[in-house]
Amino acid sequence: MRLRPATPQDRALLERWDEQPHVLASDPNDDWNWASELGRRPAWREQLIAELDARPVGFVQIIDPLLEDGHYWGDVAPDQRAIDLWVGQEADLGKGYGGEMMRLALARCFAEPRVWSVLIDPLAANTRAQRFYERLGFRFVARRRFGADECRVYRMSRADYLNFRKAA
Repeated sequence: MRLRPATPQDRALLERWDEQPHVLASDPNDDWNWASELGRRPAWREQLIAELDARPVGFVQIIDPLLEDGHYWGDVAPDQRAIDLWVGQEADLGKGYGGEMMRLALARCFAEPRVWSVLIDPLAANTRAQRFYERLGFRFVARRRFGADECRVYRMSRADYLNFRKAA
């Protein structure tokens, strides 16, 4: 598997994935505004397509939550990253693709020596996602409301990541 930058040519694919029931269940209230966002390349964000043997299987977004222009995360410490991730087609769930996508995304985040933690925010009702992140070594931090969504915030520190890599 590899992660490559998402481009405007991925718009139809991402719009199709964004309407899949399992994606909507994990992200019901966000408008990704693919038409304009895929053409932007702010320094604080990477939007990536996960490919397996050149076949797109998922989407990963990595942001610097301090610098992100919508201030979604509010007042946060510097030198962190936040990840959004989903597998595109329901038929591809349960095959380990999400875990591999997260391993690649975490490696990308922690490749920067100053990054000390990675944040994620699954919906409070999405216990499947919470178990997934906990198995990877993320630790629960707090419940938090982001707009209309009740979420559970998790963090993986650099030390947690190094332990995760040793165990893998």
